[in-house]
Amino acid sequence: MTTKPHRRFPLTATALATSLLPLALLVSAQAQADCPRGDLDAIFCDENGDMVADRPADESEWANPDTLIFAYTPVEDPAIYADIWQPFIDHLEEVTERDVRFFAVQSNSAQVEAMRSGRLHIAGFSTGPTPFAVNLAGAVPFALMGSDDGQFGYTLQVFTHADSDIEEMDDLRGKRVAHTSPTSNSGNLAPRALFPRLGIIPEEDYEVVYSGSHDQSMLGVVARDYDAAPVASEVIERMAARGLYDEEEVRLIYESDRFPTTSYNYAHNLHPDLVEKIEEAFFTFDFTGTELGEEFEGVEKFIPINYQEHWEVIRTIQAANNVSYTREGLEQE
Repeated sequence: MTTKPHRRFPLTATALATSLLPLALLVSAQAQADCPRGDLDAIFCDENGDMVADRPADESEWANPDTLIFAYTPVEDPAIYADIWQPFIDHLEEVTERDVRFFAVQSNSAQVEAMRSGRLHIAGFSTGPTPFAVNLAGAVPFALMGSDDGQFGYTLQVFTHADSDIEEMDDLRGKRVAHTSPTSNSGNLAPRALFPRLGIIPEEDYEVVYSGSHDQSMLGVVARDYDAAPVASEVIERMAARGLYDEEEVRLIYESDRFPTTSYNYAHNLHPDLVEKIEEAFFTFDFTGTELGEEFEGVEKFIPINYQEHWEVIRTIQAANNVSYTREGLEQE
């Protein structure tokens, strides 16, 4: 493959919108003929019952772009992650023999809309927004970061300031607690589904304040802007590794069982030969000695997963919160 200069700066939403034409299938956004689809949007079908959108039957609707757009889930500083992901992007370019550009997304809803409109081909979606991406954008989850022995996932953790009077979950009564955003799994939906079993009901027993992100929730606890916060363990571990907060300033009062972490997806209408190359790139990438490996400590490789099996617990949590996979529901984020 001819070596091409890399774009070291993240692709903005404006640049993305003007640089690529939306794929014909999604531009028209016309409902498919009557077909099995479950919770999927009307523009998709699910004939095989695997809960993700089928590839279009008409081969003329298969997308095979020369330039692939890749996005990672929204973070506080997208520019940092553009550099961290560069070793993987180099590998993806080599395996697919395509240019690959990093799209710096500002929100979960913007990321989902970009894939729905055909302007995003490969993406890492956060745990909670993954079902929205599947049902609204035709995302197909196929990989997670994990260890050599196949282990993966993260926990919901609840932190308070080390000097607070909160020692256990029951002490959250009457407090001001930071949730991240309405669609976040560990930052909102899981607490609303799991905390009542512990005798604490969000909104009723404590005030919910949306911080916007796990990073902001944790920094808010450190600054005592919030009394406590439910957050994703993997995000907090990365923050600690980068020295963004002093671990001695906070106290852990609760930790859940493990959830699946960020899902990696391709758009449902990509050409099957291209999908094969994308999967090959993910499953042959070596994290050792890369910035990505340093950022995601304990991760050794991408491991194969499927949405129907591995997101069952997340769908259960969302069902308990009466979540519906609609654009209106996504826009609450």
